[in-house]
Amino acid sequence: MNNIRLKSSLDRASLDNRLQYDPEIIELYLRTDDLQQESLIRERIRELKQRGIRVYLHHPSRYNGKYLDIMSTEPDMYQFYRESTQQLVRICQEEGSKCVIHANYLRSDNPEISRERTIALRQQINEILTYGRDVLLWEDSTEGLFCYANPYLIDEVIIPLKLPVNVDVSHTFISFRGDNDRLREVLERTAPYAVYYHLVDSMGQFHDSLPLGQGGIDWKMVKSFVQGKEYIFEINLEGGHIDCTPMVESARFFDRLSMEQASL
Repeated sequence: MNNIRLKSSLDRASLDNRLQYDPEIIELYLRTDDLQQESLIRERIRELKQRGIRVYLHHPSRYNGKYLDIMSTEPDMYQFYRESTQQLVRICQEEGSKCVIHANYLRSDNPEISRERTIALRQQINEILTYGRDVLLWEDSTEGLFCYANPYLIDEVIIPLKLPVNVDVSHTFISFRGDNDRLREVLERTAPYAVYYHLVDSMGQFHDSLPLGQGGIDWKMVKSFVQGKEYIFEINLEGGHIDCTPMVESARFFDRLSMEQASL
């Protein structure tokens, strides 16, 4: 089967569960404490690359239990965001990988969405890009400044910076409360900058992380933008996040969709 592209942690059990499917891509989702085990991160990347698997890292989402924000007014979080990004950029450059990063996850300290604050966001991202723009892929959130419901994001940040982005299809869908037309518009406008995608379904109201085909996203439309680019199936898993069956089932759904299109 084609398109086995999966998310994993560094944990051995999680990784072994995914390796049985001979994946093309694995994205390693990192926790804050994983950064204290840099040798293990490098070991996992090398192991996967020896198997011919393309590897992406995902920057940790939290610091001291709070979601990260590039514009945080908390000095410790501000410093962690930058130091951790520098560390992961160095690893990616030396090991031949790339890193997915969020500018924010939920509401920022200041929830205001404005052109002025979006320009301030651009300035912060531009500083981070000096660490190594070649390996960083910027992912959108369901709300906040780096969210496609922010009407200034594409024109004031992505286009001026020629920013390499990872479009999370469900995040975009949720940010527009389940509007496939608005999703299509974002996919069209970001196509020159999108080099990677997270594929996961949603009903469009909250972060439900459903297998493909169980939500409201128009996957035939999405596939026309995603085909030929890199992506993973980022489905929420139950229990210990070990059994990746929902991701594999989503890959099968995507394959069937491809065959259906070919038969039309």
